[in-house]
Amino acid sequence: MKIERLGAWYALDKLSGAQIPPFLALLERLNYDVLWYPESRGYESLSLAGFLLGNSTKLKIGSSIASIYARDAFTARRGMLSLNSLYGDRFILGLGVSHAPLVAQLGHAYEKPYAKMEKFLDELDHPAQHGGERELPPVVLAALGPKMLRLSARFAGAHPYFTTPEHTAVARPILGPEPLLIPEQAVSLDPAAAAGVRTYAARYLRLPNYTRSLKNFGFTDEDIADGGSDHLVNTIIPSGAAAVLSAVSGHLDAGADHVVVQPLGATGAFDIGQLAVLADAVGGLLKE
Repeated sequence: MKIERLGAWYALDKLSGAQIPPFLALLERLNYDVLWYPESRGYESLSLAGFLLGNSTKLKIGSSIASIYARDAFTARRGMLSLNSLYGDRFILGLGVSHAPLVAQLGHAYEKPYAKMEKFLDELDHPAQHGGERELPPVVLAALGPKMLRLSARFAGAHPYFTTPEHTAVARPILGPEPLLIPEQAVSLDPAAAAGVRTYAARYLRLPNYTRSLKNFGFTDEDIADGGSDHLVNTIIPSGAAAVLSAVSGHLDAGADHVVVQPLGATGAFDIGQLAVLADAVGGLLKE
């Protein structure tokens, strides 16, 4: 599967079944290559992927991420193979360990992330699961630290979230030259979105996986406290066309194969209206 340089990230639970097909058509018209979506308490991840693939023609679909607490390895393997077989090899399985508070809310015991993921991948690729199928479709991991990044190289690569181009520059040599490196980048082109951007950042700054990673790149407890310092928020979520282009280019220059943009509006939610403007702002990257 060839993946172009730009994709979009959207929590599709916010859309009804009737609203999703026009959104997919918009992404295809604007030449975004992959739509990435999270798993939450709305649509089930692989079921949603089937609907997205069935209502698009050229758009690739990536789970960002499918939680390994939500299904076993057998179901994940058969699901991704089925989706690719039925829909022209357009599905990328993104897997992650989620976050301890979210897993606990669902009644599961949160295990050590690396050991949990390693065991899941062993089961995903266990010889007992091998049938007559060809090589597995792309599998990428939600990876932040060095150990999980190295584990990502076992399959197709890594899909970091809530990071910076500096993280991408560190991640690339850990992964090596061949695996995919697919960072997410939240952005805003809305001058009125300063409060919304801060609301978005505060949600993730409550999750230890992200705060530990940020501290490894020079951010302090003071930066993380109270919803994030101006320096942290402006770094993680660039605003304005020039800053957005600089961040996306920074990821690509640092070794990213594909950057997943998430445009935020005044409330801190995904702003569909920015997609066309964003495509103009990074139009050269979309065409390269």
